Amino acid sequence: MVDFLTMDGRSLLRVPLAEWLPEAGLVGLLQLSPRECLERTGLPALVAELGVLLEEGDSAASTGHPGADRESGARPDIARYADLAVWHSWVRGLGMLVWFVFFLVVPMLGHGNRWTVLIATTGLFLVPGADLVLRILQRTRTHGDALFAGADVVVPSPESGAGATRRFLDTAALGVLPGDLVLTDTVGTERWLPLRRNQGVTRLVRLVEPSSGAVLGVEFRDKQNAARALLPWRWWFAGPAGAENWSRFVKASGLPVSDENVRHSRDADGWWKNHTMAADARWLAPVDPKRAREKTSWHSTVRGGGEAIVVPILCLIPLLGLDSDQPEARVAGVLAALTILAELVPVVAHRLTSRFQLDRRAEAEAA
Repeated sequence: MVDFLTMDGRSLLRVPLAEWLPEAGLVGLLQLSPRECLERTGLPALVAELGVLLEEGDSAASTGHPGADRESGARPDIARYADLAVWHSWVRGLGMLVWFVFFLVVPMLGHGNRWTVLIATTGLFLVPGADLVLRILQRTRTHGDALFAGADVVVPSPESGAGATRRFLDTAALGVLPGDLVLTDTVGTERWLPLRRNQGVTRLVRLVEPSSGAVLGVEFRDKQNAARALLPWRWWFAGPAGAENWSRFVKASGLPVSDENVRHSRDADGWWKNHTMAADARWLAPVDPKRAREKTSWHSTVRGGGEAIVVPILCLIPLLGLDSDQPEARVAGVLAALTILAELVPVVAHRLTSRFQLDRRAEAEAA
């Protein structure tokens, strides 16, 4: 955390470092010094341009100068983002409130009638309904995104027998824009790194195993010589189109390239285990199918895994209205059925698509 303070110690602005750091969550930031964290974000250049004194550590909180507050209790390796639209949370919250009031509170007070279950079921339908609307809007906006219209995009070219999955080949990519590099990993997470600026990538370093001369990976380094990203060569540039893709990427980025020898681990697929960006290399390679499904599941990453079970259970009683003679009960039964489908169909479709298409090895499909 960085505090911009007045001379008398009043806080004018607090900047969470993780939100300024593209690789937040990928490196062991708790083990980095405040200076290393700051250098990666580019904040030292900013405060120097502003002519503000920068102090680090515990003294920053007591001297009235901006610095890195290590005693704030904040986790610098966790970014805080408001990814979901506000209306989405309000609609879902309203739906659960309506269900709770009209399905439990009103009947318990003795004021229930034939409309009570219908109103409660309508509220419950808003929960998955809001999710579906949000996902449709997100997909529409993503497909209409023109940010990459002028980008030079490089896709992986893994060596034969490397075990690359269809998900990895279809999703992972390197995008080169005029001022940025965009790394997209196996599960679709994007990371934007600036090019040739104070905190940006300034050169590429190929990591070479000295005895065999084999290239193990590529580091993206900044001007402080810190690794900002790590690509495993085996899955990106060792295949049939690898040499061409590498040349095109180097030309598009305009970055100088050098080689460095590194000690080769006995585990051919785990040479990066002790590397600062080890997590980066894992996600920029084919990911374990089970882990990939978890990271791309709506309920696991956004809503929570229990909702797909809880909401259908809440629909079981209204669902009985399908066999009722009362129109209100039948409508409630239809809404309950739609709610169950809205919860379960995306889950089942995601599981089936992942297991039988995306997480299959590309070599097996070709065979």
